[in-house]
Amino acid sequence: MSDTQAEPRRTRLSAVWLIPLAAALIGLWLVFSYLSSQGPVITLKLTDAEGINAGKTPVKTRNVQVGLVESVRLSDDMSHTLLTVQMQSDTDRMLAEDTRFWVVKPRISREGVSGLNTVLSGSYIELMPGESGKKGKRFQVQDTPPPEKTGAGLFLKLVSEAGTNVDVGDPVHFRSLKVGRVVETRFNASDKRFHHRIFIQKPYDVLVSDSSRFWQVNGLGFQLDARGFQAQIHSLEALIGGGITFAVPDGNMRAGDPVKDEREFTLHNDEESARRALYTDTLDYVLLVESSVRGLKTGAPVEYRGIRVGTVEQVAWGFAQSGPGTISSAPIPVLISLEPQRITHQSREDTQRWRQEIDRMIDDGLRASLKPGNLLTGALFVDLDFHADTPAANSGERYADVAVFPTIDSGGISKIEDKIQQLLDTLNNLPMESIAGNLNRNLDNLAGTTQRLEALLADPALNALPERLTGTLGALEGTLQGWQTGGDGYLQLQGTLQKLDRLLNDAEPLLDTLNRQPNALIFQRQPAPDPQPRGSRQ
Repeated sequence: MSDTQAEPRRTRLSAVWLIPLAAALIGLWLVFSYLSSQGPVITLKLTDAEGINAGKTPVKTRNVQVGLVESVRLSDDMSHTLLTVQMQSDTDRMLAEDTRFWVVKPRISREGVSGLNTVLSGSYIELMPGESGKKGKRFQVQDTPPPEKTGAGLFLKLVSEAGTNVDVGDPVHFRSLKVGRVVETRFNASDKRFHHRIFIQKPYDVLVSDSSRFWQVNGLGFQLDARGFQAQIHSLEALIGGGITFAVPDGNMRAGDPVKDEREFTLHNDEESARRALYTDTLDYVLLVESSVRGLKTGAPVEYRGIRVGTVEQVAWGFAQSGPGTISSAPIPVLISLEPQRITHQSREDTQRWRQEIDRMIDDGLRASLKPGNLLTGALFVDLDFHADTPAANSGERYADVAVFPTIDSGGISKIEDKIQQLLDTLNNLPMESIAGNLNRNLDNLAGTTQRLEALLADPALNALPERLTGTLGALEGTLQGWQTGGDGYLQLQGTLQKLDRLLNDAEPLLDTLNRQPNALIFQRQPAPDPQPRGSRQ
């Protein structure tokens, strides 16, 4: 055997294997790139999937796509729809527990018209990032967009009775100036009231004080009551969806102190209710009305010589509380509330001093009466005024432990109704049948007279009468022209009168002689002797 042995042959890696190795490395890099570019997978819950398509519907925030709907399926109980959404990378910071989702599609709401750009592109899901520190994987898709970002300002709570027409997004006004919006509304079944949350943006938050009152407004309102006809017209936005306004309803009332966040107020139905809420110091009285109270409503004004000083709280308050046997004899009680703060415009009043003063005025003849405030509607109000020669009031009289305010019957609309009823009764008692019979007979006689007149007018002799009458009038006119000044008849008459005048002048001596001596025509009158001087007769 030779000392020199052949070395073993070494195997060398073929260059062919570099190709699949490079492909594998590229594939791993693509998988890594794909996985690194993907974000978390979340589940969205919504009522129905209208306008949502798997693989097409994007999830956006500020018009930037941050996810895509991968699948759409029904829940196990088929009560709602579940969406599986693949989010993009770096979206974990958006997915907090308070993150909100909603479907963007064409909408017409109180906020205006939105989502018109989806008419051609299709609906998409909008995301509003949350601020909570806890992450979330399952979210509820809202039916409507959330309210806009509030920014700096003041949050307040409002409580209202059931039936208030206020919704999220409604405007909040201060004397027709838009200063905020409603950001939350919910109904509490336990107290059967609505709880609202509103936001007042800066710098208008300083307008809210502890004396402010909030009330609901409608775009267009009409009211016809004892105070007359009233119309309210607000902004176009309020006309479409209503809203809330606030102020100190009584302009002379103190403005009040500033309030802090989350202060709770009552939301009233109208401005009058809000104004009444300012008057906390009141005096209650009962009117015992003997006449009808038809037309007197709760909320009607109580006035003193035209100035409102109170409000009717309840009509027929505790009526017939002693039993049905008292209905025919008992007067109708009306509960009223006098509000001195309407007069003084102060935040507090000494009600005891006011009661003493009112008692003194009652002793001086102050009485209450019902008067018509609007003849069209028949609405009544309570009028307070002094009346001379009224019977003294029974001081200290009370009804159901409430002081009685003395009343008088002022007549008013009830007296007018009585007179109208008396007139109607008189008309009903008239012998209408006899009057109708006489009227028919008179009409028949008139018809006969008309027929005879028509026959007379048809007579030819009567038809020729106008022509003959015209000739006669012409002849009379010619005769009268002859007697005018300068006419023949006038000259003859004038000559005759002159001759008659001369004849009378000539006959005047004869008439004088006959007047002195009636027999002068038979016996010759003896001349009177000549007068003799007085001396010759001696």
